Formats: sequence, structure tokens, C-alpha cells
Amino acid sequence: MNLTHLDENNKPKMVDVSNKDDTTRIAVASGIIEVNREAYEAVVTNSNKKGPVLQTAVISAIMGAKQTSNLIPMCHPLMLTSIKTDIEEIEEIPAFKLTVTAKLRGKTGVEMEALTGVSIGLLTIYDMLKAINKSMVIRNIQLESKSGGKSGDFRR
Repeated sequence: MNLTHLDENNKPKMVDVSNKDDTTRIAVASGIIEVNREAYEAVVTNSNKKGPVLQTAVISAIMGAKQTSNLIPMCHPLMLTSIKTDIEEIEEIPAFKLTVTAKLRGKTGVEMEALTGVSIGLLTIYDMLKAINKSMVIRNIQLESKSGGKSGDFRR
């Protein structure tokens, strides 16, 4: 299998997508941050000293998705048409599960944008709670599904 980010001289390159068809492309990614009980309660009661944790995580997830091409060297700058987020409270662990859905109509997929959004959103939760809980664990950042493009659909 040839790696698409290497040229014939084995040097890094950005893939040329100019001949690809525009299609609607959607990617959904998710991840979990496990926290201790004190941090969880501070979030759900909105009593954290740094402010509204989940709302801030949503904003940073959106910002992270929009900045993907500035962070990942071979990603194309994309005109995203939609970024949606969802945060699920998982009281029994305790944890929060962040899901990001990225969408566009274009020549390349949005998997990296969804994954970057999840990563940045979860890191924001960590940042806002680290004074309470330094042993938080971010895990299972993964692509849940993608649609559109030549490679077809994927669902975990």
C-alpha cells in the first residue's frame, strides 16, 4: 500500500484533491474523560471556580475542529458547514463523553476535524478541572462514523 502523504522521492506532501468530486462528508468522533467524584460534582453543579466547564468545552471543541489544518501538517484547510457537539454525563464512572460531528460539502473528509474537536474539548475539561483532580484520564478518542467520499461509509 502506498502512503498518500509521501511523494515518489519519499518526501512528505499534501495530497492533491483537485480532481476529486465534491460530496457531502460527515464524520462523528467521540472520547471520554474520567474524573473523580469531586470534579464531577463541581461540573454538574456548575460550582467550578474557572467557570462553566461543559459550555467552555463545547466552544473549544468547535474552535479545535476549525483549527485542524493549523495543527495537523497534512490536513487541508476546510470550509466546514457544520460542527455539532454533545456531552453526556456518565455519573456511575464518573466521566463525561464528548461527541463531535463535523460536516461539509467538499473534496476531502472531515474525520480529522471531528477527532481534533474531541481532543481539544476533552483537554479543555482537563484544564478547567486540574486544580481539583490531576489524575483524570482521557481515553477512547475514536472515529465513530464517516460518510461521503470515494472510500465510502464507515461505522464503528
